[in-house]
Amino acid sequence: MTESTMPNGTVRFDLQDAVATVTLDRPETLNSMNDDLMQDLSSALSAIEQDENVRVAVITGAGRGFCSGADLNNAADSQSDIINVTPAFSETDFFNPALRSLHQCPVPTIARVNGVAAGGGLGIALACDLQIAVRSTFFVATFGPRLGIVPDMGSTWSLPRRAGRARAMGMAMLGERISAEQAADWGLIWKCVDDDHLDDEVQSAAAVLKGTSPEAMLRIRQSIDAASTNTFADQLTTEMEHQAVLIPRNMQEGAQAFLEKREPEFDGRRS
Repeated sequence: MTESTMPNGTVRFDLQDAVATVTLDRPETLNSMNDDLMQDLSSALSAIEQDENVRVAVITGAGRGFCSGADLNNAADSQSDIINVTPAFSETDFFNPALRSLHQCPVPTIARVNGVAAGGGLGIALACDLQIAVRSTFFVATFGPRLGIVPDMGSTWSLPRRAGRARAMGMAMLGERISAEQAADWGLIWKCVDDDHLDDEVQSAAAVLKGTSPEAMLRIRQSIDAASTNTFADQLTTEMEHQAVLIPRNMQEGAQAFLEKREPEFDGRRS
């Protein structure tokens, strides 16, 4: 097992058996986001990108929260960067680059939602491929009703795609807490589990994913992301473009393993 702390000391990185666990580590603030944490998250994701031994990434929070959103301690300061935002800010801050890296991660990602996911924390969870959340927690988009701003961190992209426009509008405009069970019913997250089953469920999902082809998982993500704007005919074309790459590389091994009643042994190729 490899354990390390990112340079700013706000994110822990653990690698064991091809599964990288990235832990947001500001438990005293329910892992609220500041520049240091988002820089560290980017550093952890960069380590995953560079290490082809990693087959799965798990994102979680230290303590009793997943991520409570942006650290607003300095928001009342008129000189704060968080207040003095321009359209160019999204290209120079530490927040959006981290979210892009997470959404484009070259291995499957699981959000291990161990506690509240609020504001930008909701965006982090939804940027992952799968979300497994404890029954006791909730999701909330605090941006509009509490802060008078637009949901960001990719939330306006993820929410309607996962839960539909009506529910996205309700979450964004009303800021109601959505229980993990309701989020699963809506299709906002993959699964809601009893609190004491969280680690078992995450480990079970990670065990499946680390035995798959990383390239196939990446192309599944790309195909499903494209589906909301493609026509049916376009989507058929998209699928076959991916199959043209994957079938020669993977299908013979998959079929042989099935016939031999064993698990397939795909290589770790990502592209």
